[in-house]
Amino acid sequence: MLLADYSFCIRVQSSDQDISYAENGVHLMDDWFDLEQGQLIEECYPPGCLSQNEELEVAFSSFPDSVSQYHNRSSIHDCIFFFRTRRRETSQVVNVAPSDMFEVDNNEVSQEPVTAGVLNLRNRNFHSFTSKYLHGFVFNRQRHDERLKRGGEQKSVVILSHSPYSSVFRPLLQIMGPLYFDLGKKALNYIAAYVSRWPTPIPGQLMELPIGNAVLKVNLPPSHSLPSDNGVFFEDSASSLAPLLPSNQSVPHGLFHDSDLFGAFRGLLMQLWKLWELLLIGEPILIIAPTPPQCCEAVAGLVSLVAPLICSIDFRPYFTIHDPEFAHLNSLPEGASFPPMILGVTNLFFLKALRNMPHIVSVGSPASNSIRSAIGSRASTGGNPAGHEGLNQRLSLRKFSPSNFLNAMKLRRDGPLCLMTEHKEAIWTNYAAVTKPDTSILNRLVDAGMSPRVEESMSVVNNDILRRHFLELTTNFLAPFGPYFKASTPSEGSPPFSDPPPLPSFNTEEFLSNLSARGPGKFLLKRMRSNWLDLYRRFLKGHNFLPWFRRKRAVAEQEQYKLWRQASINTNIQKLISKMSELEVVDLFNAIERQLLGEMQYGRANADTEVVGQKLKKDLQAVFSVLPKDVQQLLIMNPEKAALLHEKLVILLLDVAKNLSKCF
Repeated sequence: MLLADYSFCIRVQSSDQDISYAENGVHLMDDWFDLEQGQLIEECYPPGCLSQNEELEVAFSSFPDSVSQYHNRSSIHDCIFFFRTRRRETSQVVNVAPSDMFEVDNNEVSQEPVTAGVLNLRNRNFHSFTSKYLHGFVFNRQRHDERLKRGGEQKSVVILSHSPYSSVFRPLLQIMGPLYFDLGKKALNYIAAYVSRWPTPIPGQLMELPIGNAVLKVNLPPSHSLPSDNGVFFEDSASSLAPLLPSNQSVPHGLFHDSDLFGAFRGLLMQLWKLWELLLIGEPILIIAPTPPQCCEAVAGLVSLVAPLICSIDFRPYFTIHDPEFAHLNSLPEGASFPPMILGVTNLFFLKALRNMPHIVSVGSPASNSIRSAIGSRASTGGNPAGHEGLNQRLSLRKFSPSNFLNAMKLRRDGPLCLMTEHKEAIWTNYAAVTKPDTSILNRLVDAGMSPRVEESMSVVNNDILRRHFLELTTNFLAPFGPYFKASTPSEGSPPFSDPPPLPSFNTEEFLSNLSARGPGKFLLKRMRSNWLDLYRRFLKGHNFLPWFRRKRAVAEQEQYKLWRQASINTNIQKLISKMSELEVVDLFNAIERQLLGEMQYGRANADTEVVGQKLKKDLQAVFSVLPKDVQQLLIMNPEKAALLHEKLVILLLDVAKNLSKCF
């Protein structure tokens, strides 16, 4: 197993057995399924990186469920999938109450004045933040051998990371997995040596990561799309503040931008708009598929569907009955609400255990007999895509026909338990979508015919078409919130040394009232039914709104603070003083003093703190020099103010002494 943190930092010692790691390092381990004892962790580097309970949970999540095994006589079958698990013992994180994460008290968001101190406390919280989830990326090998007791064996190599960098770890597994099974532990040392030389990851950037003679060219998701768990990421740039359509749509704008959205939902393309709404408002969804690669691809595709909105609800790409949270879900009383989460499963037992789940989606098709079908260029799709005929049949769902209507009614009548006898792609939900499927988008999707080579290119094109559309759809949906993130700048001629004004206050009822009168815009009006305002109401009450809104507000406040700070640096203090009355000069002195104290106390995070501090001191001294003598003497009686004015104070004391000498 390879446990990678944000920096992928590794160093390998001379001994093959002794591997040491940097602070943000990598841990190596592999799992083995013993026919007598079950899941076992064979090796772990360094020991103790996980608790005993976490090791057991990771081990169970690293193997396909028994019902998802491939029923063929191939000698070897490899597959790649990933899971997400909650850390049971976490280091100190920012304390945020559940009510702070999911509710708006009295329909309002609090307006805390933003100062250098407030921003510094948030930054310190960010730096002490530790993710409460681990993302596991699995290379699983099943070897069928009739001579063995159960007819085969299986083993997994896993990469664990606090970051959901699927675009990095899945292609890395395609290299590391087969190499490990060929060379053993030497392969892990070989991979570790290269990973140790990788540059620090930069969110939102294209990274070139060398591995042997190959180079992984991967796009990392932008910082504003990364789950913050209990913290706030202050690496977010100002460009991510306003929910406007990005000018460059070729770069990733959310998590799992590399997922095969079209491949995962090719049999349910008409339902994507309904699924988009369910994700938007944070509804619980159960995804069931024949194989782990297929279910985790579908979950990743759903999470990516709402970009650039942050998916704040829990998502589990591959969930098993051994997960500790399954006991809680299974014990929910009749009629109780499910927590907001997306579960990807392969075990049909979940259909009975979680029969009250409000939204159930069945995706994928039974796996083919191909030995290495899951390790091709699309390692995570987990099955053979349908050919020309299958695509036409599925896309024909756009058109109404008696047979399609009867089939839909039969599926609804039978319910999801019909999957116990035969797997079908379908969705079971009572949710009535507001957004209408865009048939013009579906008509643009490309048919690959029967060529596997064309199939790969087709998926790239179709995923791009779908992702661009839903990016535009989500961006337009979030556009009405833009004014609440708009940073202000000091007006010309006014002193920028005071605290910036608060951002526009947000009130739910006032927002809905104004939006109802104004309308959502032409883009949404063409694609939504007349009850479009209901979707905004559900979104405001859902579990995705408040974490996203507060994170955007925090970034906007930080940006506004930077603008005002820069304005104070650029201010010509002499020119400003010349236009002020005596009372205004006194107020200016107090404002500069507050900013200087804040810079001295909280400005360590800024590289130019020393330069800014010197500039503010000179401005303070310049203002002090034009104050009346009696005011000056009153100010220097305060030791703190005197310390800030030490240079001017020496001159003033000499002046006072000189005047006293004249009196005598």
